[in-house]
Amino acid sequence: MEIERTAAALQIAVGRLVRRLRQTHVPGELTLTEASVLSRLDQEGATTPGELANLDRVKPQAMGVTLQALEQRGLVSRAPDPGDGRRVLMAITGEGRRLLTDRRSLKTHALAVAIGRLTDDERAALAQATHLLDRLTDEL
Repeated sequence: MEIERTAAALQIAVGRLVRRLRQTHVPGELTLTEASVLSRLDQEGATTPGELANLDRVKPQAMGVTLQALEQRGLVSRAPDPGDGRRVLMAITGEGRRLLTDRRSLKTHALAVAIGRLTDDERAALAQATHLLDRLTDEL
């Protein structure tokens, strides 16, 4: 039962956090999905649209829409796969990387301010929890 209580509490807490982050969305900023795709391409390198869809657990058509929007903004590029000319590889562009590394979005700033109000011990626990949340996400 303890695991189920933890699961329920985590679902509520994460849901509240996501809703608050969505409330701070500014038109023209990256959506959560776009930011996820750019981050993945930045960290893991060029990959196919199908693989991106699998990794983010979305339909290929939905990933296609996301990639098209990012490509139109010059944040990703597409090129033929050198190993298989029938496939396309998506990669982050310099502009996409700059946006990821240089911009201080409203969401990031709001989170940073809130995290700054925590104690040193709470910030350390939160930093550790982010790694666990990533692992947990991979397990779902």
